[in-house]
Amino acid sequence: MGKSGVSDKELTGTEKGASRGERIEALLRAAFSPSALAVIDDSANHHGHVGARLGGETHYRVLMRAAAFAPMSRIERQRAVNRVLQKEFETGLHALTLDVSPEA
Repeated sequence: MGKSGVSDKELTGTEKGASRGERIEALLRAAFSPSALAVIDDSANHHGHVGARLGGETHYRVLMRAAAFAPMSRIERQRAVNRVLQKEFETGLHALTLDVSPEA
């Protein structure tokens, strides 16, 4: 298990050639088993901003509902998601807007 709580096998299972959005979705599904998940590439809305790159895949919005979040505060949920996506931040993910909460 890596620091994120996701096994190395799951991390390498995010196929080479997959888009950043597909990798983010695979990592979040593996870590939190969400009942609802949407990963939206918002990069086009940030063209010309700091951290934006030609080709996008730098700014994302994540909407997720998962039972795993029930015992966590809002900040704990955000930290947990950021830990899971640490490798993406290290390789070009610049900004992440989160709407994550326990299942209703």
